[in-house]
Amino acid sequence: MTRTGLCIGDEAPDFTLRDQFGQDVRLSDFRGRKAVALMFFPFAFTGVCTGEMSGVRDRLDEFLSFDTEVLALSCDPVYALRHFAETEGLNFPLLSDFWPHGAVASAYEVFDHVKGAPRRSSYVVDRDGRLRWSVHNANPDGRDLDEHLRELHAAVS
Repeated sequence: MTRTGLCIGDEAPDFTLRDQFGQDVRLSDFRGRKAVALMFFPFAFTGVCTGEMSGVRDRLDEFLSFDTEVLALSCDPVYALRHFAETEGLNFPLLSDFWPHGAVASAYEVFDHVKGAPRRSSYVVDRDGRLRWSVHNANPDGRDLDEHLRELHAAVS
């Protein structure tokens, strides 16, 4: 049996990825300041992913605060993520793990080598840069955003 994901309490692997605007976003820049929800999603413009990201958009004021941040990661290229964000009105960071293809998803042990995309997985990274919580959904199963919000806010309590 293959283990999926890293262990709670591990230091979160640091990364720098470009967002939908081509700006670098570095996970370690949030250390000491914010807890971060990392939401890996397989593909932009697909039914479940669009629904999930739209759900985050609709509840963005709950995900983003002085103490919390949300970062969505896929292996789609920056330009596809930009179009996805514009089409769906997504005004939070969508990060491209396009090249080297899936390197960050692989570091988090959620890259599906057969599909060439991340699995539908989430982590909460606390302010100390440690993995506080994780969940790994089957690709057809959407995430429970209430659960994500509870765990994200618990990481700063």
